[in-house]
Amino acid sequence: MTGGYTVRHCTDPLFVWLLETAPDAMVCVDSSGRIMLVNAQAERKFGYRREELVGQLVEILVPDAIKAGHPALRAGYVADPRPRPMSAGIELAGRRRDGSTFPAEISLSAIDTDEGILVSAAIRDVSERLELLADRERLKTQAEQERLERQNQQLQGLESLGQLAGGVAHDFNNLLAVILNYATFVSEDVAREASQVDWQTVRDDAQQIQLAAERAAELTHQLLVFARREVIQPCALNLNDVIGDLEQLLVRTLGEHVELSTELFAGLCPVLADPGQIEQVLINLAVNARDAMPAGGRLTIHTANTDIDGIRTDGRVGLSSGRYATLKVSDSGTGMPREVIDRAFEPFFSTKAKGQGTGLGLATVHGIITQAHGYVQIHSEPGIGTALTILLPATSQPVQGTPPRPRAAEDGHGETVLVVEDEVAVREATRRILARKGYHVITAANGRDAVAVAASYPGGIDLLVTDVIMPEMPGKEAADRIRALCPSVKVLFMSGYTEGILSDHGVLEAGINLIEKPFTEKSLLARLREVIALAADQAGH
Repeated sequence: MTGGYTVRHCTDPLFVWLLETAPDAMVCVDSSGRIMLVNAQAERKFGYRREELVGQLVEILVPDAIKAGHPALRAGYVADPRPRPMSAGIELAGRRRDGSTFPAEISLSAIDTDEGILVSAAIRDVSERLELLADRERLKTQAEQERLERQNQQLQGLESLGQLAGGVAHDFNNLLAVILNYATFVSEDVAREASQVDWQTVRDDAQQIQLAAERAAELTHQLLVFARREVIQPCALNLNDVIGDLEQLLVRTLGEHVELSTELFAGLCPVLADPGQIEQVLINLAVNARDAMPAGGRLTIHTANTDIDGIRTDGRVGLSSGRYATLKVSDSGTGMPREVIDRAFEPFFSTKAKGQGTGLGLATVHGIITQAHGYVQIHSEPGIGTALTILLPATSQPVQGTPPRPRAAEDGHGETVLVVEDEVAVREATRRILARKGYHVITAANGRDAVAVAASYPGGIDLLVTDVIMPEMPGKEAADRIRALCPSVKVLFMSGYTEGILSDHGVLEAGINLIEKPFTEKSLLARLREVIALAADQAGH
C-alpha cells in the first residue's frame, strides 16, 4: 500500500528498472489524477522528493496558468487512453517545486493494472533545444541583416559611382558637342565639292566622326541614366499604350527570326514615369533578348496589376507595399547562370564578346526603374530563357494624352538670341548654328557677363540660351536676373548634367525648357522653335 492505493503490476522489478533508467522524467497517474509512481529523473527535474509527490494530484506539476483547466484534459485522455504526444502544436510546460517553469514535451501512454488504468507521462525538458532554435533564428536574422547591410553598402558604392559618372558626363558632353557640330560643318562644306574623290574621302571621314560622337553621346546618356542623374519629365501613363506605340519598332529591332507576343491586361493601372525612358527600357530588353536567341525564338511582353504586401517586400530593398503595374519581358533564349544574374545590373558587366556591347543595357534599365521608384528582378534558367519583371507603383493621376511629336527644325526669323556658355568651342559652335539659320546672336562667357550684356543691349533680347553649370554664376541665376530686366525673354537651358539645379530629385521643374548636350544643329533649332511656340501659346491664353 502506498498512500491508500495498491499497485501490483507496477511494482514488477522489470517495470521499476525500466522506469528508473528512462532518460526522461516519468510520472505515473491513476484515473483520478493521483500520482502513483515517479522516477529519479522526475525528482531531479521537478525538485520534489518521491514521497512528496506520490498521492498528490498531478496538477502539483502543472503551471498555475493552466492548472484550472487541466483536470478536464486529464479526464478526456482517460476516456480515450491511447499513446500520443501532447505537445503537437501546443506549448507545454512543467512546474518545479520552487514555482519556476520549464518548456516540455509530454508523451502519454496507458497501462492496465489490477486497480484500473494507469497513465504514464514521459516529460522531457526542451529548454536547451528551444535555446538552440532561438540561437539559430538569431543567427539567421543576423545573417539576413548583414546581407541587407552589404546590399545597402553596394548601393552606396553605386551612388558614389553615379556622382563620378555625372561629373565625367558634364565635361565629356562639352567635348562631344564640339565634335558633333564641327564635324557637321566639315561635312556640309565638303559636300559642295563631292565630285572630287579626295574630298569625298574627307567627307566620309567627317561622317565617321559624327557616328563616333553619337555613340559616345549615347554611352554618356546611359551612364547618367544608370547613375539616376538624368533629368526626367514623368507623367501619368499606361504601359500598354507605350508598348502599343513601340510595337513596330520592337519588331524591327528583334528581326524576322524572333516572334514578338504581347499579353496586355486591359485594366492596367496607370504609373508615373518618363515615357521616353520606358521606351528605352523596352528597347534595351528587346536587344538583350534578340542577342540571347541567335537561332530564333519568342519574346513575350506581359502586363498585369499586382498588390504587394509587407511579407512580399521582405528582403527586397527599394520595394514598398502597395499596388503596382507589372511589366514582364520574357524570352526563350539561352538563359543565364546564377553568377551572371548576380552581376547583371552592374555597369560595364557584359558576357558578350569585346566590342559587341557596353555592359550598360541592364544597368540602364535598373537606373530608370529605380528612379521611377520601381523594382526590377531577373529570373533565368540556362537553356530555358530569361524573364525580367518590373514593378512600377500605381498613381492616382489621370493618364495624359499622347505628347506632341517634336517640331521639325526651322530657321529663325531675325530673333535676337543671347548665348551664354563658358566653354569657348561650345559657345562658338552654338553661335554659328544660330547665326547661319536666321537668328541674330550675341554671346557671353559666363552668367555675370550675360546679365551685364542684357542690361546694356539696346535692342532687347528675345531668347536666352544658357549653360546650366558655369563658374561665378550658374545659368539659372543668370536667367532669373535677365528675366527681371527683360520679362518677355524666353529661356532655353542647355546641359549634359545639371547637378540638380533645374530638378527636384531628378524631375525637371515645371516651366523649365532644357536641351541636353551634346545637341545637333537639327535638335537645337527644333527645340528653339518649340520654346517660341510654347511662349506664343501661353501669351494667347
